[in-house]
Amino acid sequence: MYLKKVDGPRAVTLPDGSVMSRADLPPPDTRRWVASRKALVVRGVIYGLITQDEAQDRYAISEDEFQEWLRAVTLHGEEALKATALQKYRQL
Repeated sequence: MYLKKVDGPRAVTLPDGSVMSRADLPPPDTRRWVASRKALVVRGVIYGLITQDEAQDRYAISEDEFQEWLRAVTLHGEEALKATALQKYRQL
C-alpha cells in the first residue's frame, strides 16, 4: 500500500475520543459550504490536523472568512455556522 507523503499528522484524537483523519476533511474542490463541512475544517485546524494556512490554500478561503468560522464556533458552537443562524449570532 502506498501512502502519500504529507506534512503533519495523518490523524488526531479529539477530546471526545474519536479520531479525525485527513480523509474526514471535505474535498479541496468543495463549493457548497454547509455548517458540518465548515466545522470539520475548523476542528482540523484547532486540533492540529492541518494548519490554518493549509486550510486557506486548500479550500480557497480568505483569512477573514476562516476567522469568522473560528469565532462563530468558539463563541456559539457549531450551530452558529448555519447560514440561517448567521444574523442571530452576528448581532451578539
